[in-house]
Amino acid sequence: MLVIKGRVFPVLTIVPHTFETKTITPARREFDSYPELEQFVRYSIDPIVLPGVTTHFGFDWMGNIGHSLFDALYPAYVALIRFPPRHVRPFRILATLRECDGCRDEEIVNRFAGVGLLKQYVLNDMSIGNWFVFDELVMGCGLLCQRCTRPNLQLPGGVELDASRLFRDRMYAQHGVIPPLRRPRSSREGRNTHDVLRAYIIENKRFNDMDRKEIKAAIDEVNNYTLTYESQNITNLTKLNWPLINAKILDFGVRPQKKQQSRFNKTITDVRPPTYELTETQYTAQLRLFRTIDIHVTGPGTGQMYQTFLPDGSVNINLGGLQESRREHGNISFTTYMEQYMTSGAPYLKGLYYPINERPNGIKREQVVRLIREAAKMIMDGFSIPVNPIENLATDGKLYIEMCEKDKEFCSLTTDRAEGVPFGCYHFWVDEVIHERGAWRSQRKPDGTIKSDCPFNRTLLYELRKKYDIHHYDTLETKENITNISENV
Repeated sequence: MLVIKGRVFPVLTIVPHTFETKTITPARREFDSYPELEQFVRYSIDPIVLPGVTTHFGFDWMGNIGHSLFDALYPAYVALIRFPPRHVRPFRILATLRECDGCRDEEIVNRFAGVGLLKQYVLNDMSIGNWFVFDELVMGCGLLCQRCTRPNLQLPGGVELDASRLFRDRMYAQHGVIPPLRRPRSSREGRNTHDVLRAYIIENKRFNDMDRKEIKAAIDEVNNYTLTYESQNITNLTKLNWPLINAKILDFGVRPQKKQQSRFNKTITDVRPPTYELTETQYTAQLRLFRTIDIHVTGPGTGQMYQTFLPDGSVNINLGGLQESRREHGNISFTTYMEQYMTSGAPYLKGLYYPINERPNGIKREQVVRLIREAAKMIMDGFSIPVNPIENLATDGKLYIEMCEKDKEFCSLTTDRAEGVPFGCYHFWVDEVIHERGAWRSQRKPDGTIKSDCPFNRTLLYELRKKYDIHHYDTLETKENITNISENV
């Protein structure tokens, strides 16, 4: 920063990286007067000026679309939202990332920004012997990522800044796709009683062969009901037991449908192919499909990240996955929903969850049918928008919020990302806390005391597990030792 002596600035300490706690403070070069500063800039260094707004993020996982979108691009965009109207205008991205030849994520980021993607390793190389000046630079997004846990277990900024919807709408607009229909008050807006709702079950690596068989049976049952009524040409006066639904399995193998070729070739002065802004990409085709989905069904992981792009008044069904407990205690598994904060952070959606105590038994047809029909009935009955974020959480998510309210030290441990705190204490899934796995596991020391990397009030946890009826297998201590555990920790 080039400044004049005597200027008072606030503390400009920044967290630039979403997975680190370290901070940086911009260096300053002071000048005795403005004419001296101007002389230096205009004649001494004569920089290349990068006009407009640039936002910065640091990220290591480019190549994984879920992380690229919500641990890198989303936090940087939320930072921009705090300086309106910059978030609605084209901007440039300066990204600290590794070289990734062929990463399609870069194309998505580039289109989203509008001005382009500037890679910092390129800037560093070009800065040898050259000066560059940014017109406006927005930095600092370290606590806004999707894995940056908040006490309310919401995607940061998703509700209070309407960031989820703004992010969604900009993504559609910058890819040349008309955004989904707005439904500001109710999921029924713009719908007719006998509309056929679209349900897509997204393929997920956490489904096993038996799960897939049950899901296929559920799809057949739902679709056969719809086909029966459509074949009979039932009138709008007919009272249906369930809304009509067309269910399909989707594996993201969506291909562009628009024309891809042109008879015009790139000229020697073209920076990009002449069809760049006119060509539909695979991601664009996915967006076109997603804006039509009424019921989105999948398990944890990348598939859940796409729910943010669903239309207002849609329902997201999280079928959950299984997480193995400690191997020394046999094949005991517990349910993990993982990205439920994405659902609570999108108040234009409604979230439903596979029963937490039933999921370890595998996915069953009747439960999938029940969830899809429940979702369809919610949509057609008309659930209110915005949705209360707490209603969009699973039972273990609600337990975490109550833990945060009643145990402030635990809440600070999991949300502050303070230096010196073990990484696993703030980079975790809720189920790992509730089932005392990984860094939350307690171990008996030789002297009989209990050690844990992330200490917290275990007595409170056991009380809340009982309150929320979350089944748990005590694999370390008997109930008689619970009091001793909490006292020693």
